Amino acid sequence: MVKEETKMGGSYNCVIPVIDMGDFPAETEKLMAACKEWGCFRVVNHGVPLDLMMEMKAVSRCLLDLPMETKLRNWDPVDGKGYTPPNKASPVFESLACHDMAHPDSLLNFFRQLGVSHPHHRDVITKYSKAIYELGLEMGRRLLQGLGLYGDLFDDGWACQVRMNKYSYTPEYVGSTGAILHTDPGFLTILQDDDKIGGLEAVHKETGQFVPVDPLPGSFVVNLGDFATIWSNGMLHGVKHRVQCYEGSVRLSIALFVLGPKDKALGTADEFVDDKHPQLFKPIEFEEYRMLRITTKSPTGAIERVRIKA
Repeated sequence: MVKEETKMGGSYNCVIPVIDMGDFPAETEKLMAACKEWGCFRVVNHGVPLDLMMEMKAVSRCLLDLPMETKLRNWDPVDGKGYTPPNKASPVFESLACHDMAHPDSLLNFFRQLGVSHPHHRDVITKYSKAIYELGLEMGRRLLQGLGLYGDLFDDGWACQVRMNKYSYTPEYVGSTGAILHTDPGFLTILQDDDKIGGLEAVHKETGQFVPVDPLPGSFVVNLGDFATIWSNGMLHGVKHRVQCYEGSVRLSIALFVLGPKDKALGTADEFVDDKHPQLFKPIEFEEYRMLRITTKSPTGAIERVRIKA
């Protein structure tokens, strides 16, 4: 294991980099190295209260334990935008989703779908969604600054989604796959993973080996996705990852997906294209790209379908 030290004297036993969000600009170089070499990292001192994280995990468990007929009300015709029931590819996995969660009507609709009437549950989901969305915006600003650019990378014109995930593992399932190998289609993902049960594994960019992303209570995992690679002309690495079953008990995680601009194609930023670095990818709208991944059944290789051929 590689030990990552913080400026405050603490230490974390992690293979992937650990970024201290409270220590910028000193962490800028380390952040950019993580984005280019790993495509994933953990963040600590991120500003989301620990008690809110734990309350959100408890509320998520309550919602995911609702009867199937109730969860099915969180339906959307597009895979991944609503409830995902267990299926052949992932028979132990299910998730609830609130798409475009930053829009004020989206959470209200999510509450109506699932009959979330308890004031505490609604308050926790609302506060957590706001806090994790603000962290997503902050991550965008830090990435821009690390690349020598300024402003807000993400804004109200970007779609975001919150997804609550449940893995109903049994002792017999240990050693099997909970979520198949994939990249995330959007720009970045901020994940509150299970703080006791591991299983998240990232593919090392150079060796191709699976690297365990061990739990670190109170932290978030940040994954870069395909849209980050397209936008940066290949400079930022979209990490391949999967979830394996290490233990025969329920595993919970909560993800914020910063997807892409709404109803607008995302192309490579002009700053990353010059005579020595020709544009590598065609511009594409996120929903078009999502459907491309679904129709071609390409959880890891769809980005090659938008690559500009030499």
